Amino acid sequence: MRLLAFLTRLVAVLLVPVAFCRAPGRARFVACQWALSLRFPAEDLRGLAPETLAAFTHARAEAFWRDGQLIGLTSGHRDAREQHRIFMAEVRRTGSVAAARRRVLPPEESGHVRGLALDVRPTEGARWLERHGGRYGLYRVYDNEWWHFEYRTVEPVRLPHPGATAWLFGHGADYGLRQVPGTEVWPYEPQHDAVEDCRWRR
Repeated sequence: MRLLAFLTRLVAVLLVPVAFCRAPGRARFVACQWALSLRFPAEDLRGLAPETLAAFTHARAEAFWRDGQLIGLTSGHRDAREQHRIFMAEVRRTGSVAAARRRVLPPEESGHVRGLALDVRPTEGARWLERHGGRYGLYRVYDNEWWHFEYRTVEPVRLPHPGATAWLFGHGADYGLRQVPGTEVWPYEPQHDAVEDCRWRR
């Protein structure tokens, strides 16, 4: 693992001159993203909300250049059909909806479907994000999922597990959420200036 981290950093350093030709003011940022895409070839950043994508890429660029920490994405955006499939598989595995909700949420409640949730790796990267991610609006939200982070404009109170999100229906404002009249869904309404605030600068 240390060898892979060293090689990834070496590749990023070698890519800086190329990145400078493409983006002179953001060469290290771009080189970092290229190197991490080689280190984590299966990750898919497509479908993330713009503010989530900006927060994640800038946070991991800081982790990479400042602390030598690699952070990869295991799972980001999922469409509602895929989230439903995962949820129903967990219902079958555990034998009940209540038990399944301790690990997976249905599509209408999932941050992954809204493009606001990130499952990251490795554990060291998750620890870095837990310590520093708040500067970018990225927070670990569940005690039982060290890998799961969500973009929020307000720091949330960490819940014991995903199934505890039902508690939000009475406390949504504390989570930077608003309830749409006539629905039981808490869509996220980001503050658009938060994207600028979370940008990593060298």
